[in-house]
Amino acid sequence: MRRPLRVAVAATFTADGVVPLLRSALERAGITSELHLCPFGQVETELTAPDSGLSGFAPDATLVLVHDGAFLPASWDPTRLDELDDAVRARLASLESAVAGRGTVLLHTVPLSRVEQRTVVSYRGRATLGRLWRRLNSELLELAERHPSVHVLDFEALLADEAGPVRDERLYRYASMAWSAVAEQAYAREAAVFCRAVAGLSAKVLVLDGDNTLWGGVVGDDGVAGIELGSSYPGNAHVDLQRRALALRRQGVLLALASKNSAAVVDQVLAEHPGMVLRAPDLVVRAVNWRPKDANLRELAAELNVGLDSLVFADDSRFERELVREALPAVRVVPLDGDPAGFSGLLFADDHFAVLETTETDRSRTDLYRARRERHDSAAFSSPEEYLNGLRLVVSVREATVYDLPRLVQLSLRTNQFVMVRGAHAEAETRAYSASSDRLLLTISVSDRFGDEGVVGGIWVSCGEEAWTVDNFVLSCRVFSRGVEHTALQAVVDRAIAAGAERLDAAFVATERNQPAGAFYPSAGFTPRVPSGHTLPLRPPPALRPAWATVTEGENADV
Repeated sequence: MRRPLRVAVAATFTADGVVPLLRSALERAGITSELHLCPFGQVETELTAPDSGLSGFAPDATLVLVHDGAFLPASWDPTRLDELDDAVRARLASLESAVAGRGTVLLHTVPLSRVEQRTVVSYRGRATLGRLWRRLNSELLELAERHPSVHVLDFEALLADEAGPVRDERLYRYASMAWSAVAEQAYAREAAVFCRAVAGLSAKVLVLDGDNTLWGGVVGDDGVAGIELGSSYPGNAHVDLQRRALALRRQGVLLALASKNSAAVVDQVLAEHPGMVLRAPDLVVRAVNWRPKDANLRELAAELNVGLDSLVFADDSRFERELVREALPAVRVVPLDGDPAGFSGLLFADDHFAVLETTETDRSRTDLYRARRERHDSAAFSSPEEYLNGLRLVVSVREATVYDLPRLVQLSLRTNQFVMVRGAHAEAETRAYSASSDRLLLTISVSDRFGDEGVVGGIWVSCGEEAWTVDNFVLSCRVFSRGVEHTALQAVVDRAIAAGAERLDAAFVATERNQPAGAFYPSAGFTPRVPSGHTLPLRPPPALRPAWATVTEGENADV
């Protein structure tokens, strides 16, 4: 499913060559983009002037492209590097002031072109210039810590692997184009990854093959003791791939295994082989059988309640990869071809899992899904009501703190099924709700007898005198079908009644995948409202919370 995104490009140099490359890269990333190129050299004016073209465009993301000439005075003196340092710091301060609070912004570290480096002839002076420039880039990277809506790409480090100069001197002198074609292509590729994260299109699940992928050899033929895993080549390459997968799991990516093998033999490898880094608890799903892998991937996505476009499938077999590409074009396929020493690099080549920020919930996601399976497996009750009563469900609804905002932004961007207005409340909007006196931003946390689910949802509310409006309501698929949504909405209803509101309105915009959300408001007693959305009278007070759920409210609610 393609996502629309409005992207502004503001550069200190002529960036016309970047725009078509960026549009193509965004298209490949699943984004239908609307691009706005600001006049070059007008970055600070475009970002700060309320009547600028950039402000009128109202982008979802702003890409700020900066070259070394934006920091270096035209006639800087290589014998007075202390004065150069002062000038660079002043220009950085001006740039920081311009980007602060301007919505979602991508900056980058700035490579220093060779001709500028060689202008200093002494090695001691070059070392001083190098320290000065690295301090600049370090302080650029620190902007992301000081300003939550600012993100910084380490472009200088990325260009170390690119063949060619940063700057084409002829194009720079002729047309003020500060980047070579190589640099432009590298930036477009990385900026598209960032925009994919902004659009909520980051992958959520890595599905790995077993034979000749997680380990060298075919376990069914070679035996558990005969597969290649260890400190020497090629076993160390497979071990490294496992380490990279484990690193992804620790940051919220779910791991699954899809292997044509005997389940008992694979279980033995996971439990007993000393060279294995990944173990059974690291995998949320194992599809170990002789069925076609496309069928296994369909069932895996259904079990995890994610879209096929959330899956990344990594396999050494060209046959299996082409089968999945043909049958499931939404699945992202990683070809683990050739020398296994390159497998880790291939896994990260397209940066499928990049997100704006990881949260505490991400770090415990595998455990949360495992607890979800335990809930499902334990449902040996005579009726659904008996099972739900036995869950001891507690729903906490409280006002969001600054520490909750990254999680709420993530939910707004990445939730596809229970979301009332898809992608409407990204970073800037969510922070504005949190700071506003006439709007309310609520978090939803859930716990039951199996454990704490953490923050699983958010509600964005506008508070009027006569009516409150639920501008957005987002809930993780992990907690569907337990009454969490009705319990959370009851907390909003109670707050609105206490504030004297007569009705609760709710916005809803249908998409291809949010049918579960579309059915919710009518189930809670809302009626359609012209021109769009739903409304619920608050007199008499609606009773929405199911009997099996307990709701707690307040800043220090214990969940």
